[in-house]
Amino acid sequence: MIKIRKIVPIQADAQRLISELDNYQLSIYPEESAHLDAAEELSQSNVYFIGAYNDSKIIGIGAIKYVSNGIEYGEIKRVFVSEHGRGKGISRLIMAKLEGHAADKGIKTLRLETGIYQPEAIGLYERLGYTKRGSFGSYPEGDPYSVFMEKILK
Repeated sequence: MIKIRKIVPIQADAQRLISELDNYQLSIYPEESAHLDAAEELSQSNVYFIGAYNDSKIIGIGAIKYVSNGIEYGEIKRVFVSEHGRGKGISRLIMAKLEGHAADKGIKTLRLETGIYQPEAIGLYERLGYTKRGSFGSYPEGDPYSVFMEKILK
């Protein structure tokens, strides 16, 4: 049974998945287009970071960073499932937990950045109701490797 809970991103098992995701991203995107928040940044008080566990083994991670700069929104970050955990709906469970947390905090707008070489991620987000939009926050305008998406929670 998969259990999802809030964790600290600097703990060893979370660090392992963060590193795995970093290595993957840097193998398919130029460094300037791989927008990788470090574990220390993900440990800030405005971030909700979760891990998905199968028994005691972590198999997925995800986070939501709350932003308030004239408009409040949550930015989905670091959604990743290890290779042996894929194809089991774990990404959907992670996203449901993140979206539920945002709704509980009264955040209605969720945004994310993913990459053009991740069609599975883009497809998942589209199935969950995310639509493409322009860049936001500190992301550069016109990065040919980035796909920006948004969902308004009901």
